[in-house]
Amino acid sequence: MNPFEYLNAINNTKKDIMVDDIAEKGYNSFMVNRGLSYFNDTVLMANEMNVNHTIDNRLQFDFLINIVRKKKRFSKWIKPETVSDVEVVKEYYGYSNEKAKSALSLLTSNQIDELKKKVYKGGRK
Repeated sequence: MNPFEYLNAINNTKKDIMVDDIAEKGYNSFMVNRGLSYFNDTVLMANEMNVNHTIDNRLQFDFLINIVRKKKRFSKWIKPETVSDVEVVKEYYGYSNEKAKSALSLLTSNQIDELKKKVYKGGRK
């Protein structure tokens, strides 16, 4: 099953969707805990399940479905920055990884595009 179905059951419907062994094996506790960690009211519960990661999937799901209050929760998942932008900043300025990542937060997308044009050496992309 999709981890978002489990999150929807925990947050909204409060319906027990873990009805058989296949559903229990499909439960990805890491993804569910990550989805709950985006909100102030559920981050402590997610952390508690991370601390007790050895507990069976069924018990983790039961704990979360019973302790988390019913509420509509939605957030965009944080995605990593594209590596190519960091590489462009590293090459143009001669920075290390950490310095390039911090410099990347200061640059606009237009400035990054200009740097890409200046660093581009030709050939296939």
